[in-house]
Parts: sequence; structure tokens; C-alpha cells
Amino acid sequence: MSKIRKKNNMQARIERSCRALLSTNHVAVVNIDPSGRQGMINYKSFKNIAPGKIGQAVCGLPHRWTIYLSVMCLDARGDRYSKSVEVAPDGVYLSDHLADVIEHCYKELRASANQNQMVASGWIAIPESVSLDEAHAARIFEAVGAWNQQKVAA
Repeated sequence: MSKIRKKNNMQARIERSCRALLSTNHVAVVNIDPSGRQGMINYKSFKNIAPGKIGQAVCGLPHRWTIYLSVMCLDARGDRYSKSVEVAPDGVYLSDHLADVIEHCYKELRASANQNQMVASGWIAIPESVSLDEAHAARIFEAVGAWNQQKVAA
């Protein structure tokens, strides 16, 4: 018996279109603390991406995520260094459901860093199965101003 499929599945077409939009624009979601800045950036050209259709594609569909967490520090001589970890959760997740994975790993990484030398911390979430090397992630953090953070007064 042959399978009968719907000839014009609008939901599948929209999903494919959204995934193509994210892939073409090389979208990454970046969060930086202590300023709390969060936004989207093209991880190839390092340019900011305005929210809109791309933001809806990131948040509205489940993806296979790659999350790069990093703590940026200055040593006693003033040299920059970072302590980082890359996490790729199994399965597909909506962006809202990643909070638990990010929060757990993020707290562990921040706790393991030297608190006296910590300048900033942040994460990069890419809605694809793409691995970042340390140099590329550092350029992304540099592009969003992670090394020039101003702590928000509480």
C-alpha cells in the first residue's frame, strides 16, 4: 500500500523556509553578563541581526542547538584569557526549553573561574549542529563588546 501524503503541507513549507532563513543568515543568539545584553548576531560576518522574522524562526521552531559558554578574565598582568565549554544537548528543543541546560552549565563554569579576575561571562546558542573553536567564539564575544562590560547597578 502506498503512502498518501498531503500535496501542499503549508506548515512543512513554513518550517523549511524558516530553517533556510536561519542557515543563510548564520544566526547565533548571544547573551553577555553582567550587562544582561542579549541579541542575535551573524556568526560568520559578526554583524548584529535585528529581531523580526529571524527572531520568530529562532523562537518558534525546535532546533538542534549548539551552546558555547564562556567566562572572560584578565590575569594579573592584564592579559585576556577565557574559560569555555561547548554543550550540544541531544534532541531538538525550543529556545524556551534550553534555559535549564544553559543555567546549570553556566553556573558551574562561573563558579570554577577565578572571581577576582572575571570581567564578563556569556553564552552563544546556535540553532544548528555547528561547533565553534575558541578563536571564533572569542571574535563573536569581541564583536558584541563582552570585554567592555559595565556592571548594572542593583
